[in-house]
Amino acid sequence: MQRRILFRRLFLLPSLKSGSLTLTRVLTRYAWLASQARLQLPFLSTPLARNHQFRYLTTDRKRWLAYEVYLGFKYTVYIWAIVGCLVIVYGSVQQEWLERKYPTPHEWGFITRLRFRIAKWGPDRTDWVETDWVVIGEYAKNVIERLEDKKIEGAGLEDLTEGGIWIDGIGKSGYDITAKSEPWRRGYHEALMLGAKAAEQLDDHVVDTTRHLVFPASTIIGPSNPNPRPIPFGAEKAPLEENCERAYEEPETFYMRILTTRGFSSRQKMDAALAYASWLDFKNVPEAAMRMYGWALSLASENVPAPDRPYNPESYVLSDTARAPSTNILDALTALAAHKARNEDTSTALPILISILRARRSLPEPSATVASTSPLSDSPEASKLPDSPWTIGNILHTVKRLAAPPAYPAAPPSGETPPTRDAKERCEEAALNLYIGEIIYAGKAREDGLAWTREGVDLAEEQLHKLTPQHTDAAAKQTCKECLSSGLSNWAKMAARLAREEREKEAQSNNTSASNISTWFSLWGSGRDERDTPGRWAAEEAVVKERTRRAQEVLDDLEAPNTPFSSFFSV
Repeated sequence: MQRRILFRRLFLLPSLKSGSLTLTRVLTRYAWLASQARLQLPFLSTPLARNHQFRYLTTDRKRWLAYEVYLGFKYTVYIWAIVGCLVIVYGSVQQEWLERKYPTPHEWGFITRLRFRIAKWGPDRTDWVETDWVVIGEYAKNVIERLEDKKIEGAGLEDLTEGGIWIDGIGKSGYDITAKSEPWRRGYHEALMLGAKAAEQLDDHVVDTTRHLVFPASTIIGPSNPNPRPIPFGAEKAPLEENCERAYEEPETFYMRILTTRGFSSRQKMDAALAYASWLDFKNVPEAAMRMYGWALSLASENVPAPDRPYNPESYVLSDTARAPSTNILDALTALAAHKARNEDTSTALPILISILRARRSLPEPSATVASTSPLSDSPEASKLPDSPWTIGNILHTVKRLAAPPAYPAAPPSGETPPTRDAKERCEEAALNLYIGEIIYAGKAREDGLAWTREGVDLAEEQLHKLTPQHTDAAAKQTCKECLSSGLSNWAKMAARLAREEREKEAQSNNTSASNISTWFSLWGSGRDERDTPGRWAAEEAVVKERTRRAQEVLDDLEAPNTPFSSFFSV
């Protein structure tokens, strides 16, 4: 048995070895034949030497990418549409607010009205660090050019003569605008006055023609300016003289355009003449300024016959027996007297101012009809106003105000009739007291000058207390505010100077008395009360400081802002 098993091993082993060799060689090429039950994983197999190419952009991935691009484009369009709508809404609300605060004639075009609003808003803007008169002047000049262009807003304008009139050194004269409506003429006058104001502010500025930048003339680098003022840090480089020219027209260009235009009222021309005369005073040309003040007085009294004029044509003093002077005459005479006082002709200015003050104090009081139209009156209509803003009538009125364009304001008074002694006129009286007080104080009667100033401050403060925040007379508020501020400033300077002189006299007298005391009893004092008691003018100075503090509270309360939401429901 054992022998048989041995022979089987000897004959079978070579055949098994040969078969296993072939199977092993096969398995070296096809690893999957080794075991059908063995788990095949990617990380268990040996990586191939060459890289295989895979298809990354499949059909599903194409569809997904197209959808993502579509979503991105859609949301981008939505976001920009929302941003655009918000910008349009913001601009519309801003222009509506500007139109209500700075109204423009409705017959003007959209672009002209838009630029005129921005120009008028410029001096009052709070988002500017300082008023940019370059921007204001450019807008004002553009509005004037559009109004004088017969193809845009100037249809119906006529030259005064064939081909117009050219004034040497000034330019073209005015036009004949009598065919235009009153709102158009008033807006044209406002644009010219705004352009003149911008020209005054830019009188000493030049423009660099190579960079189109405006600089003060004191910063020019050139032979005419050997010591140029340094440029602020971060600003553009200073301009060269050969590249500079005048930045804006001269103020007289605009003033003479108004004075030579046919169609403006006497009041409008008089305002331009007074502003031009004040500019000439500032430029230290008193002779030309006096001629312009005389022209303004002639315009103020052109509708009054020469025999009926209430002032002396030589001394300009108002007569007590003449008719009551008009508003234009009072304003022109006041400006003329101030001009004479500035040029040290106080002997002529003081009688004029006193006669004007006497005439203003004799003006009639406001009638009951005018008083009943004020917002402070207890009229039946005022008593019917609702206490709550949420009534149906108030809400409908608010919707109407927001939907309908604001009406252009009515024409102001012509100034050819005597004024009434209302709050504004009483503040004008206070301003006259200040003028008279300055003139008298500059002379020998300092105490009398301070007394006149104190009286003017009292009158202005009294009227400010009467003008509540609900009062609609903005001109009266502004006049009283300016008068009170100027009066307190003058009063403080006068009292401070008198108090200083008083202290110097007291110190000098104390030194003299101390040198005369030579006895040994002075060691125990002179028997007098040595306490520091303030003098008369020192006490006056303390009173001025207290009045200034109280007046500042009144001025702050006067300009208290209203909440924007509640202002929509004002009736």
